[in-house]
Amino acid sequence: MAEVLVLVEHADGEPKKITAELLTLARSLGEASAVFLGAPGTYAKAKDYLAQYGASTVYIVESEEVTDYVVAPVAEVLATLVTGKSPAAVLTAATPDAREAAARTAAKTGSGLIWDAVGLTPDLAATQGIFGGSTVVTSTVTKGTPVFAVRPNSTAPQAAPTTPTEEKVDIAISDSAKSAKVLDRVVEAKSGRPDLTEAQIVVSGGRGLGGAEHFALVEKLADTLGAAVGASRAATDAGWYPHQNQVGQTGKTVSPQLYIAVGISGAIQHRAGMQTSKTIVAVNKDPEAPIFEFADYGMVGDLFNVVPQLTDAIEKRKA
Repeated sequence: MAEVLVLVEHADGEPKKITAELLTLARSLGEASAVFLGAPGTYAKAKDYLAQYGASTVYIVESEEVTDYVVAPVAEVLATLVTGKSPAAVLTAATPDAREAAARTAAKTGSGLIWDAVGLTPDLAATQGIFGGSTVVTSTVTKGTPVFAVRPNSTAPQAAPTTPTEEKVDIAISDSAKSAKVLDRVVEAKSGRPDLTEAQIVVSGGRGLGGAEHFALVEKLADTLGAAVGASRAATDAGWYPHQNQVGQTGKTVSPQLYIAVGISGAIQHRAGMQTSKTIVAVNKDPEAPIFEFADYGMVGDLFNVVPQLTDAIEKRKA
């Protein structure tokens, strides 16, 4: 079977859920091979996880040369593996750093690149949304080794335990790839809620909340469901909620099992970031709001009445 390279997404060696999704997708295309890049000693944390999700081979680069610099060294490693291993495709997550690594890899290897893929067929045809998510197309790469940046939560991870072959890769990173160095890292304070891009349930608030103080309604509903909290661009631009929680074309893309939009009109900018959610529930007092056109369930009413009742009903159901 053809080899498919998967760039491992991790935090200090702890793999993120998107890695399991990418390995699952890679197994449907050929033989999944994980590419782990991290600081010395971090691979040990990822070893069992990669084996659980069916990595047949793991290429390991543990070096400060790939962690102390910005993205470029990652692309050099991937490009070297593409040249040396001739894989059928390369899969990365559609996250900011991985997207850049994918683009650099494609440029270095003279290959085609498809961003924000939400599905791949065995013949490497990708499904993706274009024009702000208003149109769904099927695209293929016609040159080189196809490189795909895959949207998180677009593939259900499935375990396939195996014992991978481990291969340590020694690549000399060029001076040009080390021109931008990471000087400091700040650990973001965790709220105890799931990561927005990996959450199975997301509750988002928008302009209809009327102010930052009313996001407490959204947070309470989210905590009742064990969900992540999102926000529309209008809400983040108004300073009601942090920009890192923005869902939309210029924010984060989510694809949870359940997405609840509270006081969000459903403009195309927001739709582009959440329309692949499995089930969409909208709460809005305007029956003509665009979000009702693509929501699976809609509640027309005052969110200040609906959301507390919904939260109470869920809490009683859980009791």
